[in-house]
This record gives sequence, structure tokens and C-alpha cells, in this order.
Amino acid sequence: MLRLIHSEDGRAHAAVGCVLSEMAEAVEVLTTSLQGGGRWFNVGAGTSGRLGVLDASELPPTYGVSPRRVQGLIAGGDRALRHAVEGAEDDPAAGPSSSRSAASPSATPSSASRRAGPRPTSSAQSMWPRSAVRARSRSTCDPDSPLAHAVEIAITPEVGPEVVTGSTRMKGGLAQKMILAALSTAVMVRMGRVRGNHMTHVAPVSSKLERRAIAMLVEIAGVDEEQARESFGARAARSNARWRRSRPSDGAANAAEPRASRRASGSSPRRPG
Repeated sequence: MLRLIHSEDGRAHAAVGCVLSEMAEAVEVLTTSLQGGGRWFNVGAGTSGRLGVLDASELPPTYGVSPRRVQGLIAGGDRALRHAVEGAEDDPAAGPSSSRSAASPSATPSSASRRAGPRPTSSAQSMWPRSAVRARSRSTCDPDSPLAHAVEIAITPEVGPEVVTGSTRMKGGLAQKMILAALSTAVMVRMGRVRGNHMTHVAPVSSKLERRAIAMLVEIAGVDEEQARESFGARAARSNARWRRSRPSDGAANAAEPRASRRASGSSPRRPG
């Protein structure tokens, strides 16, 4: 059984290799937008939404980019990160509300993710009103879905049927993870936040990252560890302060919880007293 699953996972790798040209186009758009002061939003539902939030949340400490510049939005809000919020992706009114609360319509590209399925009313598809978006790319494993035809750049890895029919968190989720990681890494490289294979803009917000930053100074600057620590100290304090001030106050994942998720949790909106 494990050999079969592992063998099928290889199809996801091959499928992503077939969409590298579309990914390269998305990298150009995303890099240009971020360099021009724009922001990048990963938008999705279910597994794809969780992967989008995950990738966006790892960029600030890894590459020193402001958490406000790259954010993840998931249908169903923060609750959907830990619990299945069934029906959240079917609420077409929730997406635009969530996006408007997170961003202004100025040169903002979005990257929506969906593993498979034709639902044209999903929150991932309706998250951004056309008038508010300059460039949109979508990643879906269904090249014939409305999602793939509604955007400027469609990234459609065809992974084939899942080992367990309909369980698109398997090959579909794996392909989405590979695409998101490759896109964000390539964009950060293009923006000059990598030197050689070093993440030179790492935010030293933990002891592990402090050690990594000091080791990079030793290797790149050719100084000893004591000199690196002295040089690192004052700069790290300023960098940490800037990074913490730039964090969104409530987190991008806390998108407005759609009506469908309220029904799923058994709660209802409060009425004015």
C-alpha cells in the first residue's frame, strides 16, 4: 500500500514539472508587484487554503519580508486552519468581504489554490472582485474547471486520480505544496533576499535563527564568530523591532468567517441589542 502511494506521489512531481513555464510567468508578476510596493495574497479553501496560509506565514522569518506584504486567506477563517469547515467554500459572499478587510485594491496580485472540482461559486474563486485586482494567478489540478479559465495565469498540474478517490489532499495537495514553495522561493531569490544559497534577510527572532544569521556572517563576511556576534547584536534588535511592528494585528488567516462556517459550528451572528 505504501509503495503504491509513494509511486503515485511521483506523478505529482512530474505534473508540476509540466507547468514550470506558467510558474515562471507568475514569478515575474509577483516579483514586479512586490518590488513596486504591492502585496501578495494566497487564497484558498480546505487543504489548499491551509497550504497557502502556511507558505505565506513562513516568508517573514525566513526572508525578512513584512507579514503585511505576503498573506494567506482561507475560506472559513482561522477556525478552518484546525477544523474542517464544510461549506465555507460554497459561500460566494464571504470571499469579497474577507479580501476587502485584508487589503486595499492597489497593485495587489492574488494566487488562489484549488486542488480539483468545478465549483464556480467557491470562496477561493470569488475572493477578489475583478475591479480590485491587477493580476491573478490560480493553481488547480483540474484544467477544465471554471477557476482555471477565470484568471490571467493558470497553473494546472494534472496529477491524475487519487489512490483514494476524491481524497485530493494527497497528490493534489502535494502538487499545491510544491508549487507554492517554488513560487515563493523563486520570488524571494529574484528580490535579492538570497545570496548563494543563504537566506541573507532572515529575521533572527529565535535562538535558532540567531545562530543561523551569525554563521552566515562568519562565512560571507569572513570574520570570526566574536566579530560576527558584535556586528549582529545591534542590527538584530532593530530588525526584530521592525518585523514585529509590521505584523498584522489579527493575522490574515482570520478572514471573515462565512455564513456557511457559522452554520457548521452551530453559532449565529449576534444581533444589535
